[in-house]
Parts: sequence; C-alpha cells; structure tokens
Amino acid sequence: MVDIGTLSLILLLAMFALLAIGMPLGFASAFLAVVTLVLKFDVDILFNTFGRGPFAVLGQAVYRQMVNYVLISVPLFIFMASLLERTGIAKDMYSSLNLWLSRTRGGIAFVTSIMAVIMAAMSGIIGGEVVLLGLIALPQMLRLGYNQNLAIGTICASGSLGTMIPPSIVLIFYGLVTETSIKALFTASFLPGFMLASFFIVYIFIRTRISPEMAPLPEENPDDPRGSEKGLMFLGFLSRFGMWVVAVLLVRNLFLTAFGMNRIVEGVEPIMLGMVADIPYLIGAFILFTVTMVFVVGKERTAKGWEMGKGLIAPTVVIGVVLGSIYGGITGITEAAGMGVVAVFIISLARGEMTFDIVWDSLMRTLRSTGTIIWVTIGAAALAAAYTLAGGPTYVANMIMAADLPTMGIILVMMFIFLIMGMFMDWVGIVLLIMPVFLPIVLRLPVEEIGLLGELDPRHVAVWFGVVFCMNMQVSFLSPPFGPAAFYLKSVAPAHISLTDIFKGFLPFIAIQLIALSVLLIWPPIVSIFL
Repeated sequence: MVDIGTLSLILLLAMFALLAIGMPLGFASAFLAVVTLVLKFDVDILFNTFGRGPFAVLGQAVYRQMVNYVLISVPLFIFMASLLERTGIAKDMYSSLNLWLSRTRGGIAFVTSIMAVIMAAMSGIIGGEVVLLGLIALPQMLRLGYNQNLAIGTICASGSLGTMIPPSIVLIFYGLVTETSIKALFTASFLPGFMLASFFIVYIFIRTRISPEMAPLPEENPDDPRGSEKGLMFLGFLSRFGMWVVAVLLVRNLFLTAFGMNRIVEGVEPIMLGMVADIPYLIGAFILFTVTMVFVVGKERTAKGWEMGKGLIAPTVVIGVVLGSIYGGITGITEAAGMGVVAVFIISLARGEMTFDIVWDSLMRTLRSTGTIIWVTIGAAALAAAYTLAGGPTYVANMIMAADLPTMGIILVMMFIFLIMGMFMDWVGIVLLIMPVFLPIVLRLPVEEIGLLGELDPRHVAVWFGVVFCMNMQVSFLSPPFGPAAFYLKSVAPAHISLTDIFKGFLPFIAIQLIALSVLLIWPPIVSIFL
C-alpha cells in the first residue's frame, strides 16, 4: 500500500505524462482512478471485490454527476450557440454594431468586444464565439489595416468572456460539483464579467489613441450620418425598441390581472413587472418612449435608426428569454436553456434562415462537444472519488494549512495552482478534481482575512471562490502552450498567421485578466453587490 504523499506525487506526474503523449483527459483520469485504488488498497480489489467496495463508490460518484438535472442545460446551450453561429443572427448583429461605431478609431475592435459580450450572454459557450468572431471580425480588421496582435488579442480575449458572463457553463459545472446556487453564481459574476469586458474596451481605447496607426479609420462614406445626427438616430432606435418591449410587458400584466394570476400571496415573491401596482409605471414608460420617438427624434430619423439597429433586436430577445426567465423566477437553468433554443429556432424560422442542414450540423456539433465534456466529467468524477477514498483531500488540506501561511497567502497559492493547471488541463477536469479539495479549505479560512478591502459575507464565500475560479479559467483559455482560444482561432485564421503570432497577440490581454483577478482578490465584496 502506497502512502498518500507518494500517491499524490505519482498521480500528478502521471497526469502530465499521459496528457503529454496525447491521451484524452477523460480516459487519463479514469485510468488514474483505477491506478489510485490499486496502489492504495492492493491489486486484489480488481478481482475479489470488483463492483463492490471502493469501485462501488466510484460508480456512485459518476452516477450522481450523470443524473443531475442541471447537466441537461449544457448540450442545450451548446446547441443554441451552434444555431447562432450557423444562422445570420450573429452576422446581422455585427453589421448593426459596426454601423454605429464605424467612424470611431478602433471601432471594429469595440464592436468585436461588445458582440462577444452579447454572444456570451446568449449562450455561455467559448469555442463557438472565438470561431465566429474569427470568421466575421478578423478579415475585416486585417483588411482595414488593424495591427495583427490587437486584432487577434481582441477576438480571443473577448471571445472567452463566456467563461465569466452568465449563463456560463463553467459556473454551471462549479455549482453542480460544489452544490452552490447556480442562480447566485450567475448574479455574482455579472459585475466581474462586465468589469473584465470594460477593461478590454478601455485598453483598446487607450492603445489606439496612443498609436493611431494600430487602428486606421475606414474611408468616409458621405451618406453615413455623423455626430449628433447619428446620436438622435440611435435614441430613436432605442425608443422604438423600448416602446415595443414595454407594450409586451403591459399586455402580459393586463392578462395576469384579468385572470387574477398576480394577486399578492404571503410567502410568494411578486411577479417582476407583473403586478397591478406596476401598470401605471408601464403606461408612463410607454408614453415617454412614444413622445421621444415622435417629437424629440422624429419619425424619419427613428425609421433610419431602426433600419441601422434592427440586427440587435434578435440577440436582445434571446438574452431576455434566457436570463429573464431565470431571474424572473419563471424557470430554472435547464428550462431557460431549452427556451433559449426554441427562441433562436423561432427567430431563425421567421427570418427564413432555418434549414434542415443547419439543424443537422448544429446537432452533430452539439453531440461532439457534449460527448467530450461528458467523458471528461466521467473520468474526472471517478478520479476525484478515488483520490478522496485514498485520503487525498485531507492530506492536501493538512499540507497547505501546515505551511502556516496567512489567509491570502493560502489563496494566492491556490491561484497559482489554478493558473498552472489551466495551462495544461481542461477546465472541466480542474473543477471536478481540484475544487473538492480547495473549497473546503477556503470555507475553513477566517472570512475577515479574505481580501484587503471590505469584508465578505460568510454566506457568499463559496460563490466568491467560484467567480474567482472562473476568472482563473478565463486566463487559462489564452495561456500557452495549450490555450484553447489560440487553436480555435487558428482553425479559421489566414494561413500566414501562426500559433506563435496568436500567442504573442494574447500577452497584453492576459495581463488585463490578471488585473481583473487581482480586483476580485483585493475587493471580494464586489461579487455580492447584487446578491
């Protein structure tokens, strides 16, 4: 029987060796799970007690992961992202954003970052966003003479925002493994996610002002609106869209009122914007939008603004369906994912873009992606269970605590381990293998010593650590040598752009991600502002 310290070292070296020779993470984890049990409990368990004892615990651990209802949301979100990529919804969104920002230096880079945020809020899938932005934005930026490193970094860093911005699949898996409220994780990650996106945009703004040659302005079109005229058109578009949204909410409210479905019941949360008391406010908002559209902007400007901005409507509707149904208390995460798929499908049908080939190709992509995630989940769950049986979490916890480091020192060691593991391993494996070891340690730390500014509520420690973990995984998507974003972009980039060029473009954006991670570590209560 091998002692747990030696066993931990063997597992660490064996994992890197198996990954280095190209063995898939799921199979490597499952193989090492068996090795762990054999080294800890003797080879006889393979023959004399097979299917019982330690192996039964492994089977139960895998079964618990596979039958979790929320896991169904993963293929649904992947399917939704595939449909968005194949239909023209994303392209029209890019075109509309580009019209509004076409005369801004670095405008296409801004458009790319904003589009990535919207795509992240629709599906939470990383690979599809990077590929889509690589197909749409990269040729446009290179054609206009944008600096190659700026273009590459913007696409890959922004395209990875699905890690942080709800409905993030990384957050879903973290919630499943740690039994943390996924809705609370989504709420807590809003501000850090948009903070990171704003850091990217601010960097692009400053960089293109310092070095204007990095983002040349496109040739001016005399027919394009300028200055205040464009601003009024955008106001007209927002007013018209707001009028329609308020009209739908008002009809919904009146329907609920007519059938007595919005009565105040003790112990039941009121329906968001669906109570009788909300009707005057909805009517007031409808009148305000109408007056702005007709008398402030003018019908002609509003019509032109609507034509320029209509590509943003479909994505906004999808975001409203997915996140609105979750935060409105209408559905859970899984049902919201299904509603998002239906919304994308109906919108694509109405636009005449949905075909059997698109559906079939999207289903095949979903099957391949989900299959990979499921196998990694099975293998990592088995290895985590085997290592737990061998006493691994207790050994690691005691080793870290025995180091006699201050609270923030322990957390920084964990951050370093996350960053190193993220360079070589898929995030699913890290969640399943590392989180059951680290989170109990964090929960035992003095909460008043976590961070430097403000004090974190003890109820939110697990949520904060989940958001911090996602920020680490955001870095891992760009980290060499196995940064997934680089390979996603390489698959659609022009032949003259090498992997080395792509990783060079990442460097400033990795620094920005580390700054955002530092903000979370220094000021932990940032995650609980909306909780």
